[in-house]
Amino acid sequence: MKVIIVGAGVGGLTLALMLHQRGLHCEVFEAVPALRPLGVGINVLPHAVRELALLDLLPKLDAIAVRTRELTYANRFGQEIWRELRGLDAGLDAPQFSIHRGFLQNALFEAVVKRLGSDAVMLNRRLLNYRQDESGVVAEFATTADDRLQVPGDIMIGCDGIHSSARALLYPNEGDLRWNGVMMWRGAALHAPLADGRSMVVAGGFSHKLVLYPIGPPQADGRQLLNWVVTYRQAEPGSPVPQREDWNRQGAISDLLPHLAAFSGLPIDLEALVRLSPEFYEYPMVDRDPLPRWTHGRITLLGDAAHPMYPVGSNGAGQAILDARALADALAVSEHPIAALTAYETERLPKTAAVVASNRSGGPEGAIDEVERRAPNGFAKLTDVIDHDELQAIVSGYAKMAGFAPRQHSTHN
Repeated sequence: MKVIIVGAGVGGLTLALMLHQRGLHCEVFEAVPALRPLGVGINVLPHAVRELALLDLLPKLDAIAVRTRELTYANRFGQEIWRELRGLDAGLDAPQFSIHRGFLQNALFEAVVKRLGSDAVMLNRRLLNYRQDESGVVAEFATTADDRLQVPGDIMIGCDGIHSSARALLYPNEGDLRWNGVMMWRGAALHAPLADGRSMVVAGGFSHKLVLYPIGPPQADGRQLLNWVVTYRQAEPGSPVPQREDWNRQGAISDLLPHLAAFSGLPIDLEALVRLSPEFYEYPMVDRDPLPRWTHGRITLLGDAAHPMYPVGSNGAGQAILDARALADALAVSEHPIAALTAYETERLPKTAAVVASNRSGGPEGAIDEVERRAPNGFAKLTDVIDHDELQAIVSGYAKMAGFAPRQHSTHN
């Protein structure tokens, strides 16, 4: 069997490693001419780290990432709403990693090249079209205006992200991305550690939100690369997307500064952190409605190409990794590749659709959204606003639905 993988992001590269581990041949085709460390911080939750551990990647991740110990939810005044342990500290059998997205992609790329060979990933190959019949599939890629490459294989997997060319070929009339009205600014800067250097803070509520967490081990001078995200709800859900979502679009400090004033009582000087950042990025928070099916004969989708979701709950990269494991397992045991693609879709489409739907309603961050609705100016006593069981239902319910629930309960003050 030969598997054609379209896209060398987290999902595509993880799939290549998992197929290789199971003795299946694949080739990866990426549209960009060079892989660069794009994006800023992401979190890889324990259910996905467990899969990366089976690929013997934990030592590499420990060298470039942070094992997250604790997560705190607070309102925009810094008043604590919920605090919980994460990963191994929460009793799970795998850690949670906070990491620069580009560093994770590069680690996966290096592993693919080392294990599959230097020609396993072909850059500057943009998917143009495909054709399939009973015997296989042929993918057509472009390199330059006058160059076309025909690649035969048994199946083709579209792992090419939120602006997937593979998805567009399957659903040419799908239309624009869906925007929830939230604008995001993301950056990172070397800074003194936040708390113990292994802690996350999510603060704010429905209108403004702030996320802080470290994404690298301490430097020689003690500083860490600290990731920050600021969001502002500036339009109604379903409004036209203001501009194309793109991790490469740099934000403007003049646009961001007014929104920093929404936060106070934080364990950090937020404006100073933003100004320390060499650059930061802006993009609208977008997703797509779940598809009725991903698989069309010998073609299917994976990761953001299949189920782009709002970046709440730290789940995007993790769901792509779980997709890769499910697809690799199905291909390893099925007698026919089309049967494998069908089994993969049957397992993963409803689960990811549930995550997309939950993220639209705030995911676990719905806890602080609800507190802001009830107490927009803060509170004297949290239990006068919301009780523990209601918070537990929001936060732990999401963890259970997404597959990373700890064995012990969390607490709040």
